[in-house]
Amino acid sequence: MTEKPTILYVDDEDINQMLFEINFKKDYSVITASNGFEGLQILKQNPGINIVVSDMRMPILSGIEFIQRAKEIRPEIPFFLLTGFDITPQINEAINSKLIHSHLKKPFDIAEMLAAFSKAL
Repeated sequence: MTEKPTILYVDDEDINQMLFEINFKKDYSVITASNGFEGLQILKQNPGINIVVSDMRMPILSGIEFIQRAKEIRPEIPFFLLTGFDITPQINEAINSKLIHSHLKKPFDIAEMLAAFSKAL
């Protein structure tokens, strides 16, 4: 049996973390973080993380600010930004500069996200 890939999901809302874990635990090992600083610590301590998904709107560090810092730690892995809002100029720039692999919408479409993760790996 092969080991499942690991996803780090960063979101400041506990319910979103729970829903993400419930929906993706069959295919992935899911690690959650409540903010960008916690996410950075987890990323440093877990070299086995294969994908990072971050909420956009979080206190202290936005999703983009978190990903900018996280990419310095693990530049080789794909980063996804999950947001309930439309693509902003800031998100568009993150896509165009290859900071993020892609932008995903809340409420999330599980099949669409699984396909995006699979393609990224």
